[in-house]
Amino acid sequence: MILCVRFQVPPGDAGAGAGGGCEAALPGLLAMLGGLTPVVQALPPDAALVDVRGAERYFGWNAAQLASVIRVRALAHRGVDCTIGAGPNPMLARMAARGARPGATLVLPPDEVPRFLRDKPVAALDGVGPATARTLCSYGLDSIGRVAAAPLATLQRIVGARAGRELHERALGIDRTPVVPNAAARSLGAERSFPRDEVDRDQQRRALLSLAEELGVRLRGTEQVCRSLTLTVRYADRSTTTRGRALREPTAHSPALIASAYAIHESLGLQRARVRSLSLRAEGLAPARQASRQLTFDPVDERARRIEAVADRARARFGPAAIMPGALARPAPGAGSGGPLADAA
Repeated sequence: MILCVRFQVPPGDAGAGAGGGCEAALPGLLAMLGGLTPVVQALPPDAALVDVRGAERYFGWNAAQLASVIRVRALAHRGVDCTIGAGPNPMLARMAARGARPGATLVLPPDEVPRFLRDKPVAALDGVGPATARTLCSYGLDSIGRVAAAPLATLQRIVGARAGRELHERALGIDRTPVVPNAAARSLGAERSFPRDEVDRDQQRRALLSLAEELGVRLRGTEQVCRSLTLTVRYADRSTTTRGRALREPTAHSPALIASAYAIHESLGLQRARVRSLSLRAEGLAPARQASRQLTFDPVDERARRIEAVADRARARFGPAAIMPGALARPAPGAGSGGPLADAA
């Protein structure tokens, strides 16, 4: 069986430096899972796939018992609860996790798969985006059960040969993708929550500055660049808005990330919206050595990059708070020296 473990980690405080929120806590949680099985694949920012077939034989426990052990260890050692889905393959484990109650475990035995999938909307399948779902619905294939009952040739005529074959298999509950330990992350994210619902645009931009700085430091520390940024805004009523933007070129340069984050924020036109938290995700990661950069004769840009490299070395030696933008170094209005907006990276 495969487990999909979703950790319920509280988001980091707005303005807090690296180390706050879901993604910063994930390495320690993955190490905890490694005590049961080495076959663990991270799903940033807050989840992991765990292949427990070997652990079932070794410990003599079934998937539900192993899930209980994981929940107890996460609570005891990390103070984090989790929601767990168990299924015969990664796709079904993820779907079970999405269907489980928060803080509970949902086990999907193989003989229950057809009934579990039958009435779910076709968009619930992995790899079926909004456009493909609309196309399938226009042919009356609006549920997974109807897609599974459709002839393979029909699906291939609608969405293409390869996509049709994969769609047919997934509708039958077949997923051939393995759990890949130490798989390279495709994205990197950070989150900041506010001590109270925030309507001040300057405080939101301050949190964005902290987020972009943190992502820049982490990208450069792992010698990676990103191709785009995605901003998610969570409001007081728990609704969210997500907006992405491609970068002019793959980069880990903090000023470029900050400028893009500000531009996305401006495009939302939040006005007096009550914002509870902001999260920023760097997408399309690639090794920095494979990225090309447009050469410039601007001495200001070159000087900024040299200063950035020196600052990174200082942070690596003296800690993330050794060097920070001046806007993050001073306490926010109305916050004490130890307030959540005072600590920044």
